[in-house]
Amino acid sequence: MLNSYELSRQWFDFSFENPEKVKPNHTAIYFFIIEHCNRLGWKERFGLPTTMAMEALGIKSYNTYIKCFNDLVEWKFIKLIEKSKNQYSSNIIAISKFNKALDKALDKALINHSTKHCRITQQSIDSIIKQINQLNNKTIKQINNKTIEFCNFLKVNEQNIFRSSVSLFNVIDHETIITIKEIEKNLKNEFTWRENIIKNYREVNKDFDENVFNSYLEQFIKLISSDGEEYKTIQDTKKHFNRWLKIEIKKKNDTNNNEKNGASNDFRRRTFERVSGTHSNK
Repeated sequence: MLNSYELSRQWFDFSFENPEKVKPNHTAIYFFIIEHCNRLGWKERFGLPTTMAMEALGIKSYNTYIKCFNDLVEWKFIKLIEKSKNQYSSNIIAISKFNKALDKALDKALINHSTKHCRITQQSIDSIIKQINQLNNKTIKQINNKTIEFCNFLKVNEQNIFRSSVSLFNVIDHETIITIKEIEKNLKNEFTWRENIIKNYREVNKDFDENVFNSYLEQFIKLISSDGEEYKTIQDTKKHFNRWLKIEIKKKNDTNNNEKNGASNDFRRRTFERVSGTHSNK
């Protein structure tokens, strides 16, 4: 069973030992992956939608995101089970669990400094051990630089992270009756549900992508609104949409087939008339 404390400790051990490699974006992406996995019930393998992660972390550049993501794979903090085809689909990943002893350099540094610089006081039981008085200049610069970089990153992206977190993770119970407007907002953030539908229909129609899905969803919301429905549950709406989408796609396919058959029949008729006319002239 994965443990967020152990994963966090392993990451900062690595970060402490490799300050020249680790950037704030690495930390942000890795801890977002841990949070996402936790919300999915610590699934062994799960999808990580690229656009969702970039939006939640306020990372604007896909190249920046994918470089840090690939670094995490290379450093073996995550396993890439199935690579996404583009930035609009999900990578299937798993979080690596290290079964190594946790006596890393950071632990030893803190223990050594604690032993050297902490002293026992007689006045208060609550203050038996004092804080570390002094750290090696190089060590404290590394920690301070990493802290400043990460704090600056959070400060710059604070609004984006907060706004995305509210929209992505403030999930309403699927059995709760809510307004059609709220349903539309929630369905747009149902990334796993949306990607499963796109994947299923793309198997028979390669042109069925996210834009096509969004177009159908907008038509559906307008339809149920025009029918006078004001409140539904998310679960009922999903079922209703799935049935409606299947019918709409069948209608479109039937129309396309009829048009093709009509064009083919018309071609045969004209060909027959030309041939018949030629024989008559002879």
